[in-house]
Order: sequence, then C-alpha cells, then structure tokens
Amino acid sequence: MRKSFLRPAGRRTAAARFPALAVAGLFLAGLAGLSACSVADTLRPDVDVGMRTAAVPARGLQALVPSNPFMAGYPRLNEPLATEAVMPAEEVQCRRQLKRLGVRFRDIAPIRDSASCGIDWPVEVSGFSGNVGMKPAATLTCDMALAFAQWTEDELAPAARWRYLSGVRTIHQGSSYSCRSIAGTRTVSEHAKGNALDVMRIELKNGKDIDVRKPGWFSFREKGLLNNVRSDACGYFSTVLGPGYDAAHKDHFHFDIKERRNGTKACR
Repeated sequence: MRKSFLRPAGRRTAAARFPALAVAGLFLAGLAGLSACSVADTLRPDVDVGMRTAAVPARGLQALVPSNPFMAGYPRLNEPLATEAVMPAEEVQCRRQLKRLGVRFRDIAPIRDSASCGIDWPVEVSGFSGNVGMKPAATLTCDMALAFAQWTEDELAPAARWRYLSGVRTIHQGSSYSCRSIAGTRTVSEHAKGNALDVMRIELKNGKDIDVRKPGWFSFREKGLLNNVRSDACGYFSTVLGPGYDAAHKDHFHFDIKERRNGTKACR
C-alpha cells in the first residue's frame, strides 16, 4: 500500500495555526542567507565589467606610442598577395635584393586602413641572413625591410660577434606597420606608412638577452653594443631615436626612412 504524503484532514501545521511564527521564520531564514554571502557576492556579476580583453582597434589613425603592448602582442593578420597582382618594376627589384641578402619574407595584400594609413606593396619579414629571426614578423614596405636587412648584416651582427663572440638569434620588435600618429601630435607616424620599425631587445645565440633600455653603470659591453647600434644605424635610416631622447622612446630604438628636405637626418 502506497503511503500518502498528504497531511491528515483536520490537522494544521504550526505555521498555519500561528501566522506570526511563519513570518518570523522567513525573517530568520533571510538573515541566515545574508550571513552566508557578502554584499560583493550578491552585487558582483560573473564577469568583471571593469576589465576587458584587448580588441582590434578601429580603422583610422590611432594615437598610440610605439611600445604599446598591443602591437607586439597582437600582430596584424595579413592576407597573401593575389597571384594576378602586377607589381611595379622597382618593387620587383627591391625583392630581388631582399632575396640576395637572405631575408625571409612573403608578399602580402595591399593595406589601406584610411586615407593616411597603408602600404601599396607590403612585405611581411620573419628573418634575415645568418638565421636571425624577427619576432613577431614585421609588416613593412620593401624599402624599409631592405634598409633594416642591410643594417642587420653589416652592423648589428658584426657588433654582436665582436663584443660577445656570438651571433644574433632574434630581434624582438615592438611595432612595424600601424595606423597611428606620432605620440602627442596630430602628425602621421612613419609607422602608418610601413616605413618604421621599433626594436625592443636583441637576443644572442649564446643566450644573452640585450634590452634596449639604458643598461646599468657597469654594463660596459652592453653599453658599447647599444652605442654602436645607435650610431651606425644613421647610415641606413633617416631617423634613429632611442632611450634618452624622450619618455616615449625609453625602452626601444625607433628606426625609419622618412624622406626629409635636403636629405637631413634625425639621429638622437
């Protein structure tokens, strides 16, 4: 015989007989519930609305400093160049020179993010002769890639061998192409044209990691290498800026091939 879970007729619960007890019970239960969780627990959503992951910036000119972590942490996703694209003769010649220098690169689709930002015939560079890597891969004009490759082979690599008896393993860059203005101004950056590259640190094959930021008082070899990097680069680029120039360049070297009147250069 199945047991009935219905209360026998004629019997009432204590709550029914004493309504005040029911109200008091609900009140006490509410207090117990509040004591088991804090105000923060009840008001805070599952996802912290005050924090968000980095998102791809909107198209158009961005007012960002060269060492913004977004640029190295989220490299541009480039599409390959269409096979039917007809490249100008000077671009073809530039790529021949890159190949002769042993540069690892690929042609990518034209970039046009705004009226001020873009590259007609960009390349994505991932390494140089001597098995020197570039991380992350840099999006540049071919001319800028060529200037940087020549400087790496003729100046950077020999300076590292002379001072550390080691080759260069990887050049860590903080920004190549990006649609932005020069920090604190409305002037379009050379990065927005693919004519600039920022170097954050240089990793050697012997395990030495050379940070571009000003070395300590007794880091003589490191100082010597960085001084060579800075002075010799003026023969390859029109602009060379680094630590000591201003706060925006305290942690990297900025190289670009900006065309100026009378061929003047800015090496500071």
